[in-house]
Amino acid sequence: MRTPAYLAALVACAVSCAAFAQADVTGAVTTQPGKAKAVSVVSANATVESVDPGTRTVVLKMPNGEKHSIVATDEVRNFDQIKPGDHVKAKYMESLAVELKKNGKAVVGRSDTGSMERAAAGHKPGGAAIREVSVTADVVGVDTKKNIVHLKNEHGEIVDLQLHDPEQVKLVKKGDQVQATYTEALAVALEPAAPAKKK
Repeated sequence: MRTPAYLAALVACAVSCAAFAQADVTGAVTTQPGKAKAVSVVSANATVESVDPGTRTVVLKMPNGEKHSIVATDEVRNFDQIKPGDHVKAKYMESLAVELKKNGKAVVGRSDTGSMERAAAGHKPGGAAIREVSVTADVVGVDTKKNIVHLKNEHGEIVDLQLHDPEQVKLVKKGDQVQATYTEALAVALEPAAPAKKK
């Protein structure tokens, strides 16, 4: 059975945290009958390694030496102020909420929403980008022995969703729906670069 990339990303909640290795990571998982939510917040200081004005790409060097590229859209004001050596405070949050809809009647499909807040003109570059992906799929089968729920998406593809709580699996029946909502937010603010050390 094929697993679409977007649904795999929804189910694997911590995909992007690896880019912020050696940073402060906090997280929590909450569950209740028919619902589950996982949230993680990552904070890290980084240094601007390079800036490409042509593609508006900024390469950040993380505390562990790894590099992470971000592309600033045209909505990001004051891009020309970003210089190699600038210090960046990056905060990244992602959450995954999964909810069982008994005898669901919602339209099967996917929706994407996003927003961006910009720094005021003349201020140091900064802002926050938020993206939310919501997927609704039909339950077409349940394997209680293996704790697997078979889901059918809007393209007719069957996806296996592995659940680790047998009590949650018992609540799911053919004809139900599962709604998964993945939210990610990235906030970046620049600080003045530290003075170079004299040799």
